Amino acid sequence: MERWKFNLYTLWVTQVISLSSFGLGIPFMSFYIQDMGVTDDYRIKLYTGILSMAPAVTMAIASPIWGLVADRYGRKLMILRAMFAAAFIIGGMGFAADVWQLVVLRGAQGLFTGTMTASNAFVAANTPEDKLSKALGFMSSSNFIGFSVGPFLGGILAELFGIRFSFIIGAILMFIGFLLVLFFLKEDKLTYGKTSVREEDKTGVKAVIKLTIIYFLLALFITRITRTIFAPFVPLYVQQKLGTIEGAASITGIISGVTGLATAIAGLTISQLGDRCDKYILIRKLLITSIIIAAPLVLIDSLYLFLAFYGLLFFFIGGIEPIITSMAALHTPSNQRGALFGIQGFVSSVGWMISPIMGTYISVNFSIRSILTVIPMLISINLLIMYISSKKSKKI
Repeated sequence: MERWKFNLYTLWVTQVISLSSFGLGIPFMSFYIQDMGVTDDYRIKLYTGILSMAPAVTMAIASPIWGLVADRYGRKLMILRAMFAAAFIIGGMGFAADVWQLVVLRGAQGLFTGTMTASNAFVAANTPEDKLSKALGFMSSSNFIGFSVGPFLGGILAELFGIRFSFIIGAILMFIGFLLVLFFLKEDKLTYGKTSVREEDKTGVKAVIKLTIIYFLLALFITRITRTIFAPFVPLYVQQKLGTIEGAASITGIISGVTGLATAIAGLTISQLGDRCDKYILIRKLLITSIIIAAPLVLIDSLYLFLAFYGLLFFFIGGIEPIITSMAALHTPSNQRGALFGIQGFVSSVGWMISPIMGTYISVNFSIRSILTVIPMLISINLLIMYISSKKSKKI
């Protein structure tokens, strides 16, 4: 087997483990803080937003720095750093005594982890360019399978043994993933460090960044908000629908599992079309379909019908991000892609930071259901961004 394929499969497995580790406990934060004694509805919504925002703020600061370090010292080292730190931080969440300890640990999570960004940077620098969309789509499937399996199992563990137990199991799994990367991943040393940049890579880079990559980064920013604005409030939405907290964790896990699985399937199917056809046309079709599916979400009362539409929405959105990511990578020299993914990590983190602020404001001043009205609006903005980008790219 070719080395780049072996690396890809190795990273896929470790990312499933990594994201499952995060997903075992973190999606149930709003239940966890209630276990800690926070019972007022306003404070629950407020702390849910703060806990979602904390890692985004610190990750926005750290991602560009880690990206530059990755280009200098290697992407494998960054993956190891992220997974080793995550094992301790997730374990620490299982022993937290109050909400503010959780906030501090969530902040540390954003500062020292970031396994997705590090893994994608590795793949982008160590994969043949004609296989890049397929490889990044394949990697995105690992992320969302992890996000699918983790909450599903975490919901069951939380109901049976408590949420603290879920965090401890997550920490153990993360350390296993760390060991797999340490012993099985091999990096091409020519893709980082003081490698010479070809003259043709230097010419026109600024023009490309101004006219193309900025649009890609903006599209990724909106996509991240679209995917995450409602996620922290799914447990509370389910709790409101049921009228009780009993059984809400397992149903929340099922919803998270279905959306994760839908996105993973998209990464394995839709994103591969990006290597075969016009990426701009494909993205526009996906966005239009997503708007049609997202529009009726706010009107749905049945949890089962909501699950069907919400999962279908994530299927179509799930194919978009790896295609845009591959487009940006193809416009960047391979030995600078760590920096690119660091910037993408910053942009995604800012989106991740803004989305709970928006969600918290809407939920406090209107209702949790009102957040769903924003989703088709955000997708429409992305459609406009990609349309303008396609027009600008033809002039380069």
